[in-house]
Amino acid sequence: IAVIPNFVNLADFYPATDQGCRSAFGPPGRRVVMHISNFRPVKRVLDVVRAFAKIRERVPAVLVFVGDGPDRPAAETAAEELGLLSDVRFLGKVDAVADLLRCADLFLLPSGSESFGLAALEAMACGVPVVATRVGGLPEVVEDGVTGALVPVGDTEALARKSLDLLTDAARFAATREACIESAARFSADLIVPRYEELYARVLAQ
Repeated sequence: IAVIPNFVNLADFYPATDQGCRSAFGPPGRRVVMHISNFRPVKRVLDVVRAFAKIRERVPAVLVFVGDGPDRPAAETAAEELGLLSDVRFLGKVDAVADLLRCADLFLLPSGSESFGLAALEAMACGVPVVATRVGGLPEVVEDGVTGALVPVGDTEALARKSLDLLTDAARFAATREACIESAARFSADLIVPRYEELYARVLAQ
């Protein structure tokens, strides 16, 4: 069995060079927390809303949801019930997410299951730390305490606490951001795609 990881195109996913895009989501000084998914139950988007409620108690922040799917109405309802609607943006489906990721400070991925976690890798390539669940292939992408944090599935307290650890510590946040960029480079398409090609060639030659 040959195991080859997924990859990210670093020509598309790269860190922001300025903070200009952040103004679209609110006034200066607010942290931008982001989640991108298809809003299926396995993505646990309600955990994102609940964790954000705890984050916002300590830090001025805005939550940006990108994507659409069956659990979006429930997420909207939860945001309204928790009094968060003024600080939550539902952008719907977006074809090019890299520009949005560059606006983020933190990426939340509290999935119940993930085969690899490509969304987390794309966030890291943009210099965005990731707080995710310790499931599936996510530990292969997110190094706990280095490029973000890993928490148990369904533990919104831990999701919020680990997020705040990053958002309230400038030195830790800066170090994590740099580690994300460095780690994501290991999954560059330029490095990984040739491994697929070599495997295909070897199989065809048999």
